[in-house]
Amino acid sequence: MDMSQYLEVFIDESKEHLQTINEQLLELEKNPDDVSIVNEIFRSAHTLKGMSATMGFEDLANLTHQMENVLDAIRNGKIAVTPELLDVIFRAVDDLEAMVVSISEGGDGKRDVTEVVAQLKQIEKGEAVVAQKSTPTYEQTYDEFEYTILKQSAEQGFHSYEVTIKLRSDCLLKAARVFMIFEVIEQIGEVIKSVPTVEMLEAEQFDDQFVVTVVTKVSQDELQKRIMKVSEVEEVNVQSVDLHRPVAQENAQEKPVEQKEELKTVEQVVEKKQEGQEEKTASKQVSNKTIRVNIERLDILMNLFEELVIDRGRLEQISRELNNPELHETVERMSRISGDLQNIILNMRMVPVETVFNRFPRMVRQLARDLGKKINLEIIGAETELDRTVIDEIGDPLVHLLRNAIDHGIETPDVRRAKGKLEEGTVKLKAYHSGNHVFIEIEDDGAGISREKVLKKAISKGIISEQNAANLTDKQVYELIFASGFSTADKVSDISGRGVGLDVVKSTIESLGGSVSIDSEEGVGSVFSIQLPLTLSIISVMLVEIQNEKYAIPLSSIIETAIVKKEDILHAHNQKVIDFRGKVVPLLFLKDIFEVPVIKEEDDFLSVVIVRKGEKMAGLVVDSFIGQQEVVLKSLGNYLTSVFAISGATILGDGQVALIIDCNALIK
Repeated sequence: MDMSQYLEVFIDESKEHLQTINEQLLELEKNPDDVSIVNEIFRSAHTLKGMSATMGFEDLANLTHQMENVLDAIRNGKIAVTPELLDVIFRAVDDLEAMVVSISEGGDGKRDVTEVVAQLKQIEKGEAVVAQKSTPTYEQTYDEFEYTILKQSAEQGFHSYEVTIKLRSDCLLKAARVFMIFEVIEQIGEVIKSVPTVEMLEAEQFDDQFVVTVVTKVSQDELQKRIMKVSEVEEVNVQSVDLHRPVAQENAQEKPVEQKEELKTVEQVVEKKQEGQEEKTASKQVSNKTIRVNIERLDILMNLFEELVIDRGRLEQISRELNNPELHETVERMSRISGDLQNIILNMRMVPVETVFNRFPRMVRQLARDLGKKINLEIIGAETELDRTVIDEIGDPLVHLLRNAIDHGIETPDVRRAKGKLEEGTVKLKAYHSGNHVFIEIEDDGAGISREKVLKKAISKGIISEQNAANLTDKQVYELIFASGFSTADKVSDISGRGVGLDVVKSTIESLGGSVSIDSEEGVGSVFSIQLPLTLSIISVMLVEIQNEKYAIPLSSIIETAIVKKEDILHAHNQKVIDFRGKVVPLLFLKDIFEVPVIKEEDDFLSVVIVRKGEKMAGLVVDSFIGQQEVVLKSLGNYLTSVFAISGATILGDGQVALIIDCNALIK
């Protein structure tokens, strides 16, 4: 029987079962005597074991079987649930996840799990075990194609090295460090292979060690020296590749699947998914009405629709110019239909933030244990949806902010007791919609931010002068912690306090068209609030004209538009300002900022667009307003990445290109 047709379903189902096991293990830690939770975990493990055995992934099936034995002993009252026992099971789940990832990358799902299996067997016998996480060792094997490349490189005078790289255990941005290491290597050679795969490294699905095979003309010492210059790299071991090593044979021997009993085949999963975890009832079966679609197909669909939006704008303009009733009616109808189509396509790309939030309970549990703190993580609004592109980028910033809240925010139990607080600190992770934005808030009831401590550190680092420090509001002081290299930690810890992280958080969020703000009260707690756009590709803008050039300002940044008399302009601190509803708002003349050639002189009245970022406002002076329009946001490309205050461009109905203004950069 050809099982390859079921592979994709097997991978998706396995990930769902592992997610369920993770969530239920966290529940079990809170309620160690609840047998129903153990039964739920057992069912998921049992199903995963059967599927793995059916597909021929024996290592996966064997480890799950051993885990199942321990769960069976727990539910029969033979052994008790302890944090140490759960540490071992969590580690087994980590290995299972790594195997599934390996299979999804085209691998065989094999992994050395002898240590964790031995620990599970000890637990099953009732012996005490302390789980210790060891760094896996990776051995490079080469297929015929890779072996040929290495051999030909050697014949042409290149050196082939296997480079084992170990990152520091306290490294926060592992994926970023890997990227920097690859950049260094690619300046002097080529990476032929990496274990784990590049995709796994990018997704941070490795501990702190990986191996790359490099072809280069530089010496071993030079290669080692260059990689060691990347910060947070602890160790680099360079060895020449043994070209006499046997070549790995793919599918050397097909292993028969002999297990006949208690196996739930993938075929059954496809046909009767709804029977998976739920209690079986006599009620009528309802067929599954959902299908899985590859994200790449949705990206192609989105790109095609973006082209349609551009042509729609062109048709609308032609219709207005020709003033033909029939054409006008047809274009209007097409606009309505394409608007509905746009909503459907955007909704198809929307993913619940739950997909990101799901990984945090495990992380918080481990951090709390490492720091000797008691922490309750509350997740609110996990069903809130965001565009897949934003979801992919938002994970790392949230990890930083959660680590920050746990390390800097929440106090240790004895300190909390002395302050009259509950020993257990609370961290709330909340997501909700508001207009065309999604807000994600991380709130803790910890120590809050000390204004005095932040200012003292900022002055000592030269981020701000002592004279300016006295005039800052509390919010402006809190913003200083986003400065590069800023940290208030008294000592460097494994969790945070190395002066990296929050500046990366801010730049990542702003690159997504979002913003982050802080509210805090010393001794009470802090709230970090992230504002993100629902989608990144199609946005509503106000088109404006500056001399003979057209620009687009995102509607999400605009408060309102106004016509201002020249005589109403005031001056404050060498800056032109206006009085806008009782507030002093600085004026920015876009023709000067963007150095637009002056063709026509100013009138006695100025057209002003009032924009806002958080609490700050500015008035953007333009020559005229054209009107509102939905446009497709296009990147400026690699050559124009550093253009000030321009976030992208769009093609208008008449074929002209309009630049999209980044209001955040102007206000900043």
